[in-house]
Amino acid sequence: MRDKPQSPPAGRTPQPGGGKQPARGEAPPDPLTLAFRLLSRRAYSIAEMRRALARKYPQPEEVSAAIARLRELGYLDDRKFAEQYAHSLAQNRKFGPHRLRRELKARLVDYGQIEPAVEQVQQEMPPRELLEQALAKKLRTTRLPLTRARLHSLCQGLLRLGFGAGDIIKVVRSRPELKPVADALEQVDVEISGEDPGAGLS
Repeated sequence: MRDKPQSPPAGRTPQPGGGKQPARGEAPPDPLTLAFRLLSRRAYSIAEMRRALARKYPQPEEVSAAIARLRELGYLDDRKFAEQYAHSLAQNRKFGPHRLRRELKARLVDYGQIEPAVEQVQQEMPPRELLEQALAKKLRTTRLPLTRARLHSLCQGLLRLGFGAGDIIKVVRSRPELKPVADALEQVDVEISGEDPGAGLS
């Protein structure tokens, strides 16, 4: 069972003074206080938080001490962060596995936590089902029948969401309203001029 969304441990609040800027002449907050303020706005991976704090505090010892304390308190946990962020992207934005990996890497998640998080999402929300939902969503705002050029554009959109070209073709061909133009669709038609979603993600 997937962990519940990451939240502060019971009895603790992720600040004080969340979001407030120091008054003129006031000393800037210490790294831990700033980290709590950042976490009050959104979740962070460990490396993301380290980078954010390092921009403000040149002493790596101070930053490392704050990171260690946050991990000890349970505010920073790349496993939970990866699981929750990947699940949210798949559920709300219909991102496929290739895009999920790319987004987690962009958030500086520990590489060792990326694949387990993506695999867990695929168990809960199979890629084929997500792809069908993404296609159905696009078709709700698409005028039919489609020309070959417009079908190609639709498939490119699905490719950018992180689904494989072969899977896209299978799902597109399964939709009766996209025939007969979908029957002539080939994998090269989907991949041409589009980025290979698996490139650089292994």
